[in-house]
Amino acid sequence: MKKSALLVFCLFLFAISNTFAQKFGYVDTEYVLSRMPEYKEAQAEIEKLARGWETEIQGMYKKVEEMEAALQAEEVLLTAEMSAERRQEIDREWKEVKEYQKQIFGFDGLYFLKKKELVKPVQDQVFEAVERVAKNNRLQIVFDKSGDLVMIYTDPIHDYTDYVLEELGLGENQESSN
Repeated sequence: MKKSALLVFCLFLFAISNTFAQKFGYVDTEYVLSRMPEYKEAQAEIEKLARGWETEIQGMYKKVEEMEAALQAEEVLLTAEMSAERRQEIDREWKEVKEYQKQIFGFDGLYFLKKKELVKPVQDQVFEAVERVAKNNRLQIVFDKSGDLVMIYTDPIHDYTDYVLEELGLGENQESSN
């Protein structure tokens, strides 16, 4: 009797452990994004805007530096009051340039907002595809291999990157994403 009770108990534990077992996989979203033409276009647009803003800001810095050089060259000819006024003007210009640079490249600046505006829709497509792949493959957990999560070992059997590419209509993958 004890053996049959032990057998029933073991079967019960086995059934419970299988019920709570979770299936997982991982996706390399960085690789997926690099294969998407929309992402490449968004990145190119962002880089173009950034170069334009950098050129504009460099021009502003150069103008202020020229103002400083002119002040140094003429300072011996100026009264203390005139020199102080020019120094205040230069300091105000420096402040404006730095403020403008912060508005463009600072936290929540135009660069950040534009990047978010252009890249987010593409990222949303990837995350929706990941969700569909997860549901189709009954995955409870999907890790992003390209994120900050450190994975010491990954068995390629759990790599669902190609399924996400297929879900996005990006075709067969000739090279490995590992």
